[in-house]
Amino acid sequence: MSKYGSFPGTRPRRLRTTPVMRRMVAETRLHPADFILPAFVREGVSEPVPIAAMPGVVQHTRDSLKKAAVEAVEAGVSGIMLFGVPEESKKDALGTPGTDPDGILQVAIRDVRAEVGDELLVMSDLCLDETIDHGHCGVLDAQGRVDNDATLERYAEMAQVQADAGAHVVGPSGMMDGQIGVVREALDQIGREDVAILAYTAKYSSAFYGPFREAVASSLKGDRKTYQQDPANVRESLRELALDLEEGADMVMVKPAGPYLDVLARVADAVDVPVAAYQISGEYSMIEAAAEKGWVDRDRAILESLTGIKRAGAQNILTYWATEAAQKLR
Repeated sequence: MSKYGSFPGTRPRRLRTTPVMRRMVAETRLHPADFILPAFVREGVSEPVPIAAMPGVVQHTRDSLKKAAVEAVEAGVSGIMLFGVPEESKKDALGTPGTDPDGILQVAIRDVRAEVGDELLVMSDLCLDETIDHGHCGVLDAQGRVDNDATLERYAEMAQVQADAGAHVVGPSGMMDGQIGVVREALDQIGREDVAILAYTAKYSSAFYGPFREAVASSLKGDRKTYQQDPANVRESLRELALDLEEGADMVMVKPAGPYLDVLARVADAVDVPVAAYQISGEYSMIEAAAEKGWVDRDRAILESLTGIKRAGAQNILTYWATEAAQKLR
């Protein structure tokens, strides 16, 4: 006994003594089914194209995308979120490849569904930024501003062609007012009540999107601050949440994940639908870059970052490490 009496009488360290003890009392557990793999498919390439700003991530060919989908299934990943990168010459002011049944995203959806069927949720990015010549998430008006309501008409068409191609889930990501209601109505009009909507409910205007611009060959000039959310705001996210649920969202998402864990926790506490978070390109690239320099333990940093996102309330996590992390967990 210490000369100071019986203290410490309570010893929390007893529950940290061995790996098995720590595993048994863990409050948060990652599982392969938590993960959704974002994947890029590029039109007109014969080999996967490495993305310099995202080491280890590529713009897939149609064939390599199918292989990535099979690997995800084998690892136990739940879904794959597809982003199509059309040939530059096909981009125009309306984002026509986004509504062309033979556009690269629609082709990729059909490819993946044919390859894995219902073993993997095939999710599709529903936004114009990859297919439009100015790189914004919507069409522009005469003054060069993003026209919210005209963009909704394009989103409705996109939802229908993506559903026809075989998407299980569509992800409207443009942060247009009313987008969930319009997409839900468009899907229901063609008898696709079975297609779910993952709402990008709280999508912030973030510096961490930088590497993604390369991944989708973005043509963006300027920024998206007039439609994406201000990083300073939280109540705004809860307002967007209420609107998305009222309009028919099946699942909701916070993006980015790591810098917005407080928002994620508020959203998760407020709803009874599944909550997702997107660990975006900048979050991925920072860890990869630091690991490359030997500044962090790569594997530990990956799993720690994912655990933090789940602990904050995410039921599902979109992460470029989805397949790798799932393999480690298995």
